[in-house]
Amino acid sequence: MKVKPLGERVLLKKEEAEEKTASGIILTGNAKEAPQWAIVEAVGPGTEEVKMEVKKGNKVLYSKYAGTEVKLDGEEFILISQKDILAIVE
Repeated sequence: MKVKPLGERVLLKKEEAEEKTASGIILTGNAKEAPQWAIVEAVGPGTEEVKMEVKKGNKVLYSKYAGTEVKLDGEEFILISQKDILAIVE
C-alpha cells in the first residue's frame, strides 16, 4: 500500500525497541522503551508557509507524544507534522 502525506506531514517508519542494554541485559516486552527516532518513508508537498526540510531516507528524532500511529501491511508507521520533528540524525 502506498501512502502520500498531505500538506506538511511526514510518514515515519518506527524503529524496533532495543532487545538488550549496552551492558548485555536482555529486556522483556514491558521493559523496552520505544525509541523516539525513525526513518522518513514519505514527505508531503509542504505549504506556502512551510518548506519541507526532511526527505525520504532521513533518520529523524521526533517528539514523544506527537503524530498518529498507523499499521500498514503489518508494519508500524507514524504520520506526523514536520513541526514535531526535532532533528535529523546524521
